[in-house]
Amino acid sequence: MDAFEDHRPAIECVALLPEPVAAALRDWQGPMDVQQLRYVDTDPAIADTALLVEHYGSWLLDLSANCVVVAGKRGDNVTLAGCVVLSTTRVDVNGVVRRELGARKASFAPMDTAIGGSGMEYGGITPIGLPADWPLLVDAAVADTPYVLIGSGARRGKLIVPGKALAALPGARVLEGLGRAAG
Repeated sequence: MDAFEDHRPAIECVALLPEPVAAALRDWQGPMDVQQLRYVDTDPAIADTALLVEHYGSWLLDLSANCVVVAGKRGDNVTLAGCVVLSTTRVDVNGVVRRELGARKASFAPMDTAIGGSGMEYGGITPIGLPADWPLLVDAAVADTPYVLIGSGARRGKLIVPGKALAALPGARVLEGLGRAAG
């Protein structure tokens, strides 16, 4: 991640982050020092992975991860969950996610639901600071990656986080096959 000229401990940048993310960093109790979670300032116009990779180079694609919000439904009961997969894959919503949530139907949550429930900006949602009652599903490939670049909760800025730190977040479940090959 040395290609980013300005990266610093995310804990020093809480004023730039949405409150749920800032609170999670202030209350950090992960398996490693919070100083290992880094913040890098990026242009919000290139927050989407494809644009970020186009700007910084294709090497970034293999180190990037995405966090998406899904809604699992069983009858009238709806469970929102965060899913973290490498950017080279897609979330297996109708297979792994649906089974893991015990839902009859699962789909990506509507944008208003995702941002309203998370307190984060669409296009920048991160697993750090998601509501404590949401399951957090983390693909095993993410957990095994030394560091991933992921949203900061806002479109401006990204976090550089050890995969093991994401796997150790409250409520996290590491799952094989959560991310499936795109295409």
